[in-house]
Amino acid sequence: MYEQILCDAGAGHGGIATVTLNRPERLNAWTPVMERELRDAMQRLAADDTVRAVMLTGAGRGFCAGADLGQRKPGEPYPEWPEGGIGEDADPNFTGRYTYLAGVPKPVVAAINGAVAGVGLAITLFADFRFMAAGAKLSAAFARRGLIAEHATAWTLPRLIGPMNAMDLLLSGRTIPAEEAERMGLVRVLPAEGFLDAARAAVRELTGLSSPRSMRVIKRQVWEGFFQDLATASRRATEAQADSRDSADYREGIAAFLEKRRPGFAEP
Repeated sequence: MYEQILCDAGAGHGGIATVTLNRPERLNAWTPVMERELRDAMQRLAADDTVRAVMLTGAGRGFCAGADLGQRKPGEPYPEWPEGGIGEDADPNFTGRYTYLAGVPKPVVAAINGAVAGVGLAITLFADFRFMAAGAKLSAAFARRGLIAEHATAWTLPRLIGPMNAMDLLLSGRTIPAEEAERMGLVRVLPAEGFLDAARAAVRELTGLSSPRSMRVIKRQVWEGFFQDLATASRRATEAQADSRDSADYREGIAAFLEKRRPGFAEP
């Protein structure tokens, strides 16, 4: 179905779909084809009620080495890229070239199995979780290529790791190991051996114990909160809480707690 990605819709994996960037011979370097295919896959998985979380990873020994510079000659215009959000009521903040990932109504987990740089790193910053294999390395080397902080990294990085750490990565363009990125609060490191299984096990805790409806609403609260004042966030939380108390997931969550059993949430 796809040329440059693989997509496992999650059957048999506890509702966890896995999307794999699949150009291992080029360290999964980013191309316009890969960009279109990833968006299409995310649209499909967002609409699939059997999918409760999406894990994004890379084939081979890298996650994504950044843009494939061999795909475009200097001075050649950039190809058009798709825009638009996921779902009918997408917030305008989440309808951009990569910002749409923050609007996927399910947890999106970046399982960074190896080297990640440039646009590859930028994409992971719109994920809700970032797991990284021990010993893997990352960089935002835009300044070392005569570029600027592309793809909203000047917006995402300061919010994730603070302004000073963001300036460090963006201005220096230096390469750092997963362990340093973890100290900054950017990723959580998992052992390199058995990395994908460990990442999937961590995500399975979400899909197995947390309400899909609750996760969808909470994710939206967190991302939209970056653009809200406190009064608005508080008012919308009160409204959302009232809606939650009318849901089947709320009734199941309370029953499971009282009966001391695992919940069996049904709502997508």
